[in-house]
Amino acid sequence: MPKGANQKLKLYYLSKIMLEKTDDDHMISMPEIQDHLLAYGVEANRKTLYEDFEILGDMGMEIIGEKVGRGYYYHVGSKQFELAELKLLVDAIQASKFITEKKSGELIKKLTSFASEYEASQLKRQVVVQGRVKTMNESIYYFVDDLHRAISENKKITFEYMKWDAKKKLVPRHDEPYLVSPWAMTWHSENYYLIAYDEKAGRIKHFRVDKIKKIHVLDEKRAGRDKFKEFDLAKYTRMNFGMFGGRGVDVTISFKSELVGVFIDQFGRDITIRPSGRDGWLTVNVCVALSDQFLGWIFALGKDVEIEAPDEVVEMFKRELEEMRDLYCNRRRDGV
Repeated sequence: MPKGANQKLKLYYLSKIMLEKTDDDHMISMPEIQDHLLAYGVEANRKTLYEDFEILGDMGMEIIGEKVGRGYYYHVGSKQFELAELKLLVDAIQASKFITEKKSGELIKKLTSFASEYEASQLKRQVVVQGRVKTMNESIYYFVDDLHRAISENKKITFEYMKWDAKKKLVPRHDEPYLVSPWAMTWHSENYYLIAYDEKAGRIKHFRVDKIKKIHVLDEKRAGRDKFKEFDLAKYTRMNFGMFGGRGVDVTISFKSELVGVFIDQFGRDITIRPSGRDGWLTVNVCVALSDQFLGWIFALGKDVEIEAPDEVVEMFKRELEEMRDLYCNRRRDGV
């Protein structure tokens, strides 16, 4: 057998052929395997291929031979990813607005390399998500890596935090860059967030990663370790509606019993729900970040929900409703 340059790559080409050309529903015969190898400039006889199958098996690639009619056919058994798992990953990538269109395509192309050519055609799916807007920040993919590196190395960071202006351009929120100690990353409401300690402000803050630019990892050690010793990330994300920050307040809310699922979905199953004084109503006490987003969530639930306490939150909600009513009443009077 000739020992050309390609001959040295025989195992690589054999594994490539088996992964691309076979799966649980598609098998190939020994002569077909030999023909595919010849296309790569590699010659192989049956005896050495049986030995190669054993070597691939030792490397973790299961090659299964089955008798079909008068012949024997071969296919890859268990793979690193099952087809259903790859479909799930592809759907998640396509549906995510956090990942740009370009990066989505690159990731999906890499995922198809784990499937046979027959399975790969099933991965070319188009997931339609109503109103989906993909991020335009291509660098976000690498910013996430920088943030995780800073966390693992116990380092502070600086960065520019951006906002949209009237010309639809991202501009810095402040003249000076932010200086924080990064402690965690979280995914919430289809956005990626950095959870960090702002030593100057003396409190925990969060930042949308797609609004971050020009990250620099410093040599300074992080501050705020004591703040994060008992930090509950799940509780933090639940209380910050849409991850818009606000002062934490314990709020008592009453609601019609049919809305119990809405409150469990928002605050988790650990909340204590008790009967209210009204027939068919329930009451819950939860800690929320007092913000316009929380009040907007209450408003969206309509007359089937009522804030009972504390008085400051009740009064705040009443003022918001009065200002909104005045806005629209004035528009009608002015004929606008």
